[in-house]
Amino acid sequence: MNIEQLRDYCISKKGVTEHFPFDEVTLVFKVMHKMFALVGLNHCENGDQKINLKCNPEKALELRAEFDGVSAGFHMNKKHWNTVLINDSDVSDQLVFQLIDHSYDLVVQGLTKKAKAELENL
Repeated sequence: MNIEQLRDYCISKKGVTEHFPFDEVTLVFKVMHKMFALVGLNHCENGDQKINLKCNPEKALELRAEFDGVSAGFHMNKKHWNTVLINDSDVSDQLVFQLIDHSYDLVVQGLTKKAKAELENL
């Protein structure tokens, strides 16, 4: 999977916007102004493609135990975020897409009633 495929998948989700709030190389995807995915573009250029995704804490631990390509979120709350290696790892593209969906869904579940209603009406 390349960065364009990853980006296209993330921004195809309802209510998603992309930003560079930290620096010019960290692409952040948000749903209703809440982060659900981060990608270091400088890593992608170096062939070290990875994405940080929000994850249910129990599932996060299970994934880290099962896959070498899943580790505690780099520069994130290690309880709630995973860093997932893309391509050169034991994590399939299909699983990456499932984990993006899981991250998006977790953030949507945590939105306020008002934000959920706004999302629903988009």
